[in-house]
Amino acid sequence: MTTLTARALLLDMDGTIVNSDAVVERCWRAWAEEQGLDAAEVMKVVHGRQGYATMAALLPDRPMELNHADNRRMLAAETADVTGVVPIAGAVDFMAALAGLPHALVTSADRGLAEARMGAAGLPMPYVRVTAESVGASKPDPEGFLKGAAHLGFAPEDCVVFEDSEAGIAAGKAAGMRVVGIGPRAAAHAPDVAVADLTRVRVEALPGGGIALHFGG
Repeated sequence: MTTLTARALLLDMDGTIVNSDAVVERCWRAWAEEQGLDAAEVMKVVHGRQGYATMAALLPDRPMELNHADNRRMLAAETADVTGVVPIAGAVDFMAALAGLPHALVTSADRGLAEARMGAAGLPMPYVRVTAESVGASKPDPEGFLKGAAHLGFAPEDCVVFEDSEAGIAAGKAAGMRVVGIGPRAAAHAPDVAVADLTRVRVEALPGGGIALHFGG
């Protein structure tokens, strides 16, 4: 059993508390086909970033205005498609355990997409949320996590990030925070703790306002 203590938690959405892999794959495979790219290679880099940043990484010579236009189109398609969007195993109980404790959503999705997916998964939307509209730079830039900590009123070192992707884990580390990796993508990117899903996490409210996170195998 591993235990971390924190004052606040910062939660990524896709792949961390919400399983949206089915719709992400549908939308990005369609985009890859439009661009003449290998869909399998595209899927290796889409997780964790805002869409325009993924497009720029895949097509570095492409004008950014085209990436932003495609990103808007992609967000609309993803927001309208919630088929197969479900909570990550253990997410319902995990989010219930956070009620009344300091936590925030820090996602590369925009506000509409975040609301659609959290609603489809049946998860409560945190009062504090940092979405795509809130930042000037996509993960792996730490801006989103630093803003989340600031909104909650805690120093970065007092926060623990929950993430599933390489870009998200890098962002959490760059923010000076400890990172819990969730799911099969996370373990390869050296989070402080890695677990298969949220059934492996137990949240304990500590006297004085701290949070203890207990991790099973």
